[in-house]
Amino acid sequence: MIRDILIAPNPKLKTISQPVRQVGARERRLMDDMTETMYAADGIGLAAIQIGIPERIIVMDLREDEARKPLYFVNPEISGQSAKKAIYREGCLSVPDIFEEVERPAACRARFLDYDGSPQEIECSELLATCLQHEMDHLNGILFIDHLSRLKRDMALKKLRKAKKREESAPERPSLAL
Repeated sequence: MIRDILIAPNPKLKTISQPVRQVGARERRLMDDMTETMYAADGIGLAAIQIGIPERIIVMDLREDEARKPLYFVNPEISGQSAKKAIYREGCLSVPDIFEEVERPAACRARFLDYDGSPQEIECSELLATCLQHEMDHLNGILFIDHLSRLKRDMALKKLRKAKKREESAPERPSLAL
């Protein structure tokens, strides 16, 4: 089921997500919904809080071809980060149409539970490291724009508010069922 994605500056996005006690049918159904929502929005990552659920769950799929291979992270923890930094131009499903360069550790190691609740550990670099750190920020109430200068962050939020006002004031068009 496709869920609605919260858009900044929605205050729920600043919520610190709670650990998941166990991975059961409910959590797997949530991960399935998150994955479907992420694909429908053309995203590569989604944290549960982005659909209003303050639980430490992330789904990602970095593949650009048709062969989907989602990754599932429950209760992820960074267990190590490189001193070397990398800069990626990041965007976010909760901050639509805003893209800015963000500097993060170039590599990291993470521990987590997978889709079935089995403990895993992974070494991440390049886009995987950036995406995992970006999504883990969501679990801690941090948006990628929080890493920007105050001026750039304020400009991004102003742009989002303007877009929301335009959307709210646009006349509703009747739909045609064919």
